[in-house]
Amino acid sequence: MPVDTQRDELTVHLERALLVGVSLPQRPWHTEDPLEELRGLAATAGAIIAGAVTQKRSRIDPATYIGKGKVAELQEHVESSDADVVIFDNDLSAGQIRNLEKTLNIKVLDRSELILDIFASRARSMEARLQVELAQLEYSLPRLRKMWTHLSRYSGGIGLRGPGETQLETDRRLVDSRIRDLKAASAKCRHARSARSARAARSTPFRWSATPTQARARS
Repeated sequence: MPVDTQRDELTVHLERALLVGVSLPQRPWHTEDPLEELRGLAATAGAIIAGAVTQKRSRIDPATYIGKGKVAELQEHVESSDADVVIFDNDLSAGQIRNLEKTLNIKVLDRSELILDIFASRARSMEARLQVELAQLEYSLPRLRKMWTHLSRYSGGIGLRGPGETQLETDRRLVDSRIRDLKAASAKCRHARSARSARAARSTPFRWSATPTQARARS
């Protein structure tokens, strides 16, 4: 079976993952192992669990979600565990992910991205794969981190950008274009599925069934 290189670029498959969980007043922990579910999700995605870091905070840090001291501790864990990716059991903003990646120098994912990755790995039909990719791109569009250059094959490409256009603007244009293509392809799949269902209904032979009154009358 051929390898789907595009999907491999967006997955945590076989990467060493360092897990991070933050307890907040509005999202407190209720179990002894607050990262148990995240471990299961990461393992389902194919990651090797390299360690875990937890923190209790009264509020999130706008820049990095966790505090500066915890970021420094996390950096030490990344280096000592030889981790490839950090996965938060929380949803992060685009700025928080960028700041963390700049400091840690490795990929940072949040919980929603991990779940979308699992859906992507399990999608089998063409329609399901289109819908998952569409969800991934729409979720990641505000979180562009110069990771979408592989999409250049679907449009003009980075080499054709206009004078003064930034990399971020180019990436956003590529993702917008891909999203439009995916929506059109998904609509085409739905139309084809509806057409197949209609043809199947028309080809089903009609079977006349007498009502009890008609049956008595015939007898």
